[in-house]
Amino acid sequence: MSGIIGKKVGMTSIFDEAGKNIPCTVIEAGPCVVTQVRSVETDGYAAIQLAYDEKKEKNTSAPLKGHFQKAGTTPKRKLVEFKTFEDEKNLGDTVTVEIFNSGDFVDVVGTSKGKGFQGVVKRHGFAGVGMQTHGQHNRLRAPGSLGASSWPSRVFKGMRMAGQTGNVRIKVQNLEVVKVYPEQNLLVVKGSIPGAKGSFVIVDK
Repeated sequence: MSGIIGKKVGMTSIFDEAGKNIPCTVIEAGPCVVTQVRSVETDGYAAIQLAYDEKKEKNTSAPLKGHFQKAGTTPKRKLVEFKTFEDEKNLGDTVTVEIFNSGDFVDVVGTSKGKGFQGVVKRHGFAGVGMQTHGQHNRLRAPGSLGASSWPSRVFKGMRMAGQTGNVRIKVQNLEVVKVYPEQNLLVVKGSIPGAKGSFVIVDK
């Protein structure tokens, strides 16, 4: 399973050979530098650590500066580990968008847009009361009853209520790679992916 770190650029649409208009997401993926190679002997598991996106040296901690110097690269903003990478990688190697081909299917991990504190209608799709007649007052978007009275005398765990919405890690699986642009480090995938424009995403092959 190979992968790469990238940034969500935005959405567009592409016409295929049959003339169908396909909604697509453009991802700026890589180039990523291998900053650490983990092995079973020293770490207990095998993985490689990739780093992406330039970062100012003055905003980098001293331990991380040494970590990047060891790999022979400049400070980076995002570090992600990938297990079972297809090819053998060494410290300081570069991973580019060329590991993907048109027609591949990928999984994309991102952080969804934060919506703040939301009510049950927006958060869980409750219908609300649906009318304002028969003496109702301020009940249109209310959650309604939370449970029984004397038994169990408590609210069951997992009850759907109002609360913080969004800003969670989400994986979207089996998105088709429509086009790859190695010169611009761009990856075009079919469909939508979580997150705002400019947010970090992880693309797994």
